[in-house]
Amino acid sequence: MTQISKAEATRRKILETGHALVLKKGFVGVGLQEVLKASGVPKGSFYYYFPSKEAFGCALLQQYVDGYLALMDQLLAADLPDGRTRLMRYWGAWLAGTEDPARGWAEDCLVVKLAAEVADLSEDMRLVLSEGTEALIARIAQMIAEARADGSLPGGAPAPGLAQMLYQMWLGAALLTKLSRDRAPMRQAYEATQALLVCSGHSHIHPDPEED
Repeated sequence: MTQISKAEATRRKILETGHALVLKKGFVGVGLQEVLKASGVPKGSFYYYFPSKEAFGCALLQQYVDGYLALMDQLLAADLPDGRTRLMRYWGAWLAGTEDPARGWAEDCLVVKLAAEVADLSEDMRLVLSEGTEALIARIAQMIAEARADGSLPGGAPAPGLAQMLYQMWLGAALLTKLSRDRAPMRQAYEATQALLVCSGHSHIHPDPEED
């Protein structure tokens, strides 16, 4: 087991605490002293770990992206019968998490919470989220391609464009779920995803309009 230094352990604790607070209040709404107090870290210690609040935000988002992709890999590494089952297992996790069935991945999604806020606030934070979502969409596209290769999904529209459209639909559904406090939009997204994966061969979905 790899040991980590006390400083690194404290840094991780600050990020984990910050994640929970930012999910509730947004990035601008959370003060540094609030994060330090909740973390049990002495006041004035913040700049030992992060040179600025923006650097803290970048680290927070990067940790979230890395953890999300690792959790996704873990979820999909299970022994499943085919690619379609693997792909739908991922979308199912948006509705209900593997550790807490009553709390899906969307509830803890910093993309849903912060995308609009940080896009105008910090270019560096925007880039972390943008690159993270690009990596996620690429993995979804790969899963679609693998499902088509094993015959569990039919051929159809280019996988990258279809993956991006599905992700956009789920982000919208997650936002509507927050507004309505009702999971119906995400349940509808799940049903629509199943239909689109089968019927995409009759659609004109492209990763870039210039490719038409």
